[in-house]
Amino acid sequence: MYDSSRRARRRWPILVGVSIPLLLLLIAAGVVVLPHLTSRAADDNTDCSLIVPPNPLSAQGLATPYQLVATNPANGPCHEANPAQAAFVQGAILDPRTGQISIYNPLVIDQGTQPAIQPTPPKLPQGAIVALWFGFNGDNLTLVDNNGSLRQGRCVNGVNGSIFGQFAYCNAPAFFAAANYAIRSGRLKVPPIGTAKDGQPCPTTRDFSLVDQDQSDNVVTEYLVTADGRIAQMTAANAAALQGAQVQTNGSDERLLSIGLDSALGCTPWMAPDLADPGHMVAALPLNELQAALYQKQPVALVPAGDPMVLNNGQPDLRKLNAYRVGVDQAPVASLNQASTATYCQNLVNIAPARLKLDQQFTQASPSPDAGAANSLFTFLAQRFVTTYQELNCQALINLPDPITVTTDANGVAIDATINVPNGGGNGGGNGGQGTTVNCSVNGRVIQGCSGTVTINGAPCTFTLDQANHQVVIQCTRRGTVQPQQG
Repeated sequence: MYDSSRRARRRWPILVGVSIPLLLLLIAAGVVVLPHLTSRAADDNTDCSLIVPPNPLSAQGLATPYQLVATNPANGPCHEANPAQAAFVQGAILDPRTGQISIYNPLVIDQGTQPAIQPTPPKLPQGAIVALWFGFNGDNLTLVDNNGSLRQGRCVNGVNGSIFGQFAYCNAPAFFAAANYAIRSGRLKVPPIGTAKDGQPCPTTRDFSLVDQDQSDNVVTEYLVTADGRIAQMTAANAAALQGAQVQTNGSDERLLSIGLDSALGCTPWMAPDLADPGHMVAALPLNELQAALYQKQPVALVPAGDPMVLNNGQPDLRKLNAYRVGVDQAPVASLNQASTATYCQNLVNIAPARLKLDQQFTQASPSPDAGAANSLFTFLAQRFVTTYQELNCQALINLPDPITVTTDANGVAIDATINVPNGGGNGGGNGGQGTTVNCSVNGRVIQGCSGTVTINGAPCTFTLDQANHQVVIQCTRRGTVQPQQG
């Protein structure tokens, strides 16, 4: 039985009351418009399925709309135009000759309907390595096979009949392997993360000042929704043709960084060409994760064993944890102890409160990603930390009270927060602070920050510095021993 015990989270819904031409103008001017929350109806079915088209990694497969349908029709229908039920697909293409990455976001429509504008198949480079990632604004999204499409796409929805929930991917490990090889060979240049307005390194998706209980989830894809509920890809041409259409977004950690926090802190997300929208660049999950893997300093936030998306019937599951990790370019672990949730919680306490307080001067004046949860980006991040601390059971695991207290109004919207920075909580630099750098040496090779991968006796070994417990975790895995389950 699929694991549906994961607690539902608030999601960013459709952008209300902003016309497409105005939206494009604001984006061009560097102004980020964030959506207004539309409350989820009590009877919305939040368990939906997505029919994956045949040959999803081909040009034709990328341009074939995915079809959204209720997993159990008895619980009500699923509609892509409903912000509480919308599913999203993000695609990335790597050219093996040049090492360059481009983005193409396939479309999602309701089963049995037609798109507002039919997608055009992208022109893929010879030997292109294509991968897909999925996001969902409901609770549980199940990928459904269509004439062998899940096998053809090497799609992973979870393991042992237990799905991740809002997340899935196809062919991601192969894509990241090729991208990392291109980086090492110098063909793919990853831009540095830069310095934020607060003087600290810009945050990444693996920064403890940004992560929550289920980090590295969902995507940055946007769609257009017409008044009659038809869906189209978000492109300049489609926006011009569909006057009055609204923008549908996927609330995600990836989007929070690329669209919300980067803008507030004066940082610039890594973007790549959008093959569906010539001349335009877009942010994407794989870009965020590759950049984080390269530049995030210790301590690095990696999916912990207690992440709700990797639990199986409420219990830690090593196979599911590793299946998720390899889908977002994170090293698998040999045991659950190497993905300690207690260590994760300790790093959260050490890093996040100080950085959130340091950045309050910038985030308090920035709009909230979810107006139904908080009245500013600052209070949104504060209430998100509180939820994370509760969801991961941090207080019990590390015997420390939550350092952040949130004040809400009569509607439950966070309107203020008090942050008590724990003693020794650092300087707010979520990207490692200014402390002494510890390096490791293996057979004469220096590993900066004791974080990286080397080969020892023919096996790839990952070094991770666990500052909370003052130790270095070394995990050596023979290739092929950690295999996520398909489907």
